[in-house]
Amino acid sequence: MTVMAVDPLLARRAEIQQIAQGAADRRQLLSRIGILVCRTCLVLALIPLAALLVYVVIRGISAWNWAFFSHLPTPAGIPGGGISNAIVGSVIIDSIAAAGAIPFGIAAGLFLAQSDGRVGGVLRLTADVLAGVPSIVVAIFAYIVLVSRHPGSLGHFSAFAASFAIGILMLPIIMRASETAIRGVPHVLPEAALALGARKATVAARVVLPTALPGLITAVLLAVARAAGETAPLLFTAIGSQYMSWSPLKPVNAIPLVVFQNGIQAYPDLVKIAWGSALFLVVAVLALSVGSRLVAARLRRVRHD
Repeated sequence: MTVMAVDPLLARRAEIQQIAQGAADRRQLLSRIGILVCRTCLVLALIPLAALLVYVVIRGISAWNWAFFSHLPTPAGIPGGGISNAIVGSVIIDSIAAAGAIPFGIAAGLFLAQSDGRVGGVLRLTADVLAGVPSIVVAIFAYIVLVSRHPGSLGHFSAFAASFAIGILMLPIIMRASETAIRGVPHVLPEAALALGARKATVAARVVLPTALPGLITAVLLAVARAAGETAPLLFTAIGSQYMSWSPLKPVNAIPLVVFQNGIQAYPDLVKIAWGSALFLVVAVLALSVGSRLVAARLRRVRHD
């Protein structure tokens, strides 16, 4: 006669251990299956992205040379043209848009992070709706406000009108991402500053925003990366130019316009320029996305040290 048969407690304990082991084995199996499914979905999602990147690199890398980045566009059928005016125009448009959207976006994000009332809810809903508005609608709005001839408008196409449209597209992204970054600040930090007698404005400027700086930088760079590839607002506002223009009050060229306008041409040299511009745009957006994460990680390490 075994000890198990004599002692029912030991037998019951062994039975419970066997059931627990079986449950653990099933959970591990389901976990492995779930991980396998997730990895499979990740691979399937990366396949079209990788194919797109490879195709753009193959088609666009042949257009890259010194003339491509330093020369102005040439007439159709004449090789040697470049996109120097488009690079300058994109920098002007995106810089003005960022200069206008960043302060308002971060200030609104700070308000949303500290407000859970009705006003904050309405503003949050408005930002979400604005983030989902098609860019063509924003382009028409900017055209009506700044381009069409009426009292108070510029009355002509310009880089400033394009910046106005691009800034509207950037604003909700910065607002919502800034709110998330500011909400991630530990509550003990502003509470300690308030307990020491600091005013709310001082706490926000000296404690909350510096602590949330990595997330704020990520929000800004991601918004710029998203806005850099928009084409519809530029078609209705900047319209494009074959000349070099440094004035924000005149029509300018931009990289998305080059991709759109040259990509539908029948001339191989213009199509080649379009693919090279598309590759440049992809590289710029990738650099901004990766750079935002590297800067945020660097700032977090510095803050922790």
